[in-house]
Amino acid sequence: MQLSGAQILVQSLKAENVEYVFGYPGGAVIEIYDAIFQLKKFQHVLVRHEQAAVHAADAYSRASNGEKIGVALVTSGPGATNAITGIATANADSVPLVVISGQVGSPAIGTDAFQEVDTIGISRPCVKHNFLVTHINDLAKTVKKAFQLAKTGRPGVVVIDVPKDVTQAMAKFSYPQEDINIRSYQPITHGHTGQIKKAVQVLAAAKRPVLLFGGGAILSNASEILTDFIQHTGIPTVSTLMGLGAYPSTNKQFLGMVGMHGSYEANLALQNADVVVVVGARLDDRVISAPEKFTQDAKKIIHIDIDPSSIAKRVKVDVPIVGDVKNVLIDMLALWQKQNLAFNNNALDKWWKTIENWRSSNSLWFDNNGETIKPQFVIQTLAKLTANNAIITSDVGQHQMFTAQYYPFIRPRQWLNSGGLGTMGVGLPYAMGAKLAKPNEDVFCITGEGSIQMNIQELSTCYQYRVPIKVINLNNGFLGMVRQWQELYYENRYSETYMDSLPDFVKLAEAYGHVGIRVEKSSDVEGALKEAISLKDRLVFMDFITDRTQNVLPMVGNGQGLDEMVLPVHMRSNTTGNVHDQSEKTGSTS
Repeated sequence: MQLSGAQILVQSLKAENVEYVFGYPGGAVIEIYDAIFQLKKFQHVLVRHEQAAVHAADAYSRASNGEKIGVALVTSGPGATNAITGIATANADSVPLVVISGQVGSPAIGTDAFQEVDTIGISRPCVKHNFLVTHINDLAKTVKKAFQLAKTGRPGVVVIDVPKDVTQAMAKFSYPQEDINIRSYQPITHGHTGQIKKAVQVLAAAKRPVLLFGGGAILSNASEILTDFIQHTGIPTVSTLMGLGAYPSTNKQFLGMVGMHGSYEANLALQNADVVVVVGARLDDRVISAPEKFTQDAKKIIHIDIDPSSIAKRVKVDVPIVGDVKNVLIDMLALWQKQNLAFNNNALDKWWKTIENWRSSNSLWFDNNGETIKPQFVIQTLAKLTANNAIITSDVGQHQMFTAQYYPFIRPRQWLNSGGLGTMGVGLPYAMGAKLAKPNEDVFCITGEGSIQMNIQELSTCYQYRVPIKVINLNNGFLGMVRQWQELYYENRYSETYMDSLPDFVKLAEAYGHVGIRVEKSSDVEGALKEAISLKDRLVFMDFITDRTQNVLPMVGNGQGLDEMVLPVHMRSNTTGNVHDQSEKTGSTS
């Protein structure tokens, strides 16, 4: 029996065990939507903007323990261009995703036809791979390749551009059962034995060791072996923003997040270490800031990553190991145990005493007196009420950093945010996708009054599909992170960062059919959160009116070293003048 190209596409997605497709119909994909309607092979979620379709599919994939790959479906022209931000966001964070875009008919390609754009050309810089399917006989195997490429090696986004005439053509359907051999694509999954031996020897000789883990530890499902490695060796450990949750944040060996808004002890430990084991992290500018300052104190770096292009991209590496971080850590721990290795006890004890001295400064302390709501307090209260165990999505800005600092993530895939691209507007569609992936878990979107308005129309999608997430809007009336920079580095010139025409978010939420709560006093925070949590089957939008002056500190400014932090007021000593205009050289291993 012959099927249309649209039917072949739908059957191929079902063969990949797709359960949800997030999308928005249009002329170039109308055949596909007709096939979805007739075949009923999976649930389609009608979003209100194509960007949100990709964001929701992205979060669905992130929350699914690597078992499910998100799928988005958009039409040609503006449908495809609207999807680009979501595509770039997911690809920057190495999220496996398949995006299917409609295209004008093959004879019209290149003629500036109605709703025609060069989707392949536009998406090429921000995908792992893309395909233009020009013949119906290639459609099924292209879908197979797309899923294969998206989830193997360093995960990423694969775009399939399908002309309308291909969806209308007829052919026999046969879906490949085995992986397709792609000669030019053979990712290395196991580390080189010699490099692993060298890494173990270098690490065992360390006097001030630190292990830094990033998002790669989560993507490779390496949390269990990472935990075993850290606890068996006794090594102090720190995390990037994207790595949070790969190792329990409540464990004493965890020093906190590093980088621009890392904790005092985490940043100083990473800066002053003599051996750093980097597990699935890119050492980008938000993690180590200036490379020349990061390496000015002599240290040896062991860098483990499945993507060879991520190793030594910014910093010279002493022991590079290409491979899946889970497999490499298994081999490293086995060798460490086989050789009965251990750090020098005296040196490690001295190192831990230095770290504990840094930790005693309590760099995340904040003054919570009075009825003005501190955003940090909202996060802490949420953590207490959810036992640190909810799925948390965030947008981008101060609320994102406050969440990373004050919510102790205890398991992987619990923290969903845009790390690489820093995309405002992801929080709500992320929460939507995460809740559909994990319907039995509590999902909270932590956002700000600026970010939430970028995709607020998805409140309509949540109502249509009864997605009972909870939205925490930390409303300070500013584009807070930009305002913070303007305060610290631009002499309080608040250029276009304050919001003087905000909507009534409670009425807006109610207009979309949801529950709205406005909270203005600190003493009401816990009660409001408890009420929201109790409404299990409703979306609740909580508008917390927060302190407009709060900054995310510590902070490492552009071009500064990790030991040159702008510190909270309670940590500043022997400082005169305007402390916001300078970074202090902090910490010492002596």
